[in-house]
Formats: sequence, C-alpha cells, structure tokens
Amino acid sequence: MTSTDINQKPYTLAVKAVILDSQNRCLLLRRSNACRSLVGQWEWPGGKPDPGESFTETLSREVREETGLEIELTGLAGASTFEMPVARVVLICMIARATSGELRLSSEHDDSAWVPLAELPGWNVVTPMKPVIQNLLTPAQPNV
Repeated sequence: MTSTDINQKPYTLAVKAVILDSQNRCLLLRRSNACRSLVGQWEWPGGKPDPGESFTETLSREVREETGLEIELTGLAGASTFEMPVARVVLICMIARATSGELRLSSEHDDSAWVPLAELPGWNVVTPMKPVIQNLLTPAQPNV
C-alpha cells in the first residue's frame, strides 16, 4: 500500500428520492438555516444510511422524516459522486411515488415545490444532483 492509498478519503453512501406525482413533477425541498451548508439550495429528500440499515429502509426513513410521506421505489434516476471534507460520497437517486401521508417539512427544509422535470435545470439545486437531472432529461438510447 502506498502513502497515496493511505491518504485517500473513504467512500460513503447517500441516497435521494425523486418523488414524482401524476403530472410528472418532482418534489424539491429548500435547505434551511438549520443546515450546515448549502442553505437556500434545493434538493430531493434523502440522506445517509444508519449502521445496519438497508438502502430501501434509508430512503423510506429519510423521506418520512423530511416530508411526512411514505414512498414506493419505482426505478433508478441516476448516480453521481462528490467530495466532502472527510469522505467521497456516492449519491444514488431513486425514482419514487408517494403512497400516503401529508406533506410537512422537517427543520432541515423551509420550503417545498413540485417542479416539472424539464424545469429542473433552472432551479438552484445542490451540485451533486445536476448529473442525475441531466440523466433524467436525456432520452434513453435503444440498445443496438
């Protein structure tokens, strides 16, 4: 093992839910002053897993805590990576639909909006979401 290997930041996982409604709009949440960074930027609900928690359990818990909604996962929206001071984060974004609950925000967010997917590039979203948004807006190419 080289000194470069020892000094590399560890990888960690974060997950977000792209909750779509019947009009193909997604739920965005604005980060509040309670957040340590990126205050005022918009994001999808989500977070990091607790020890021993599955991917699906993490998304369900985070969405419930941040929005009051229960969700069902329906597909993969995309993934990206980004650097934090102590780790490299792999962000996986899943498409979901709300199955029950009433929208209510936690202290982490101070506003919400249902936004058509095509309008997402015009919103001040957190940077790690941008490659996923591009993926969502790029038509799938047929396998040849």
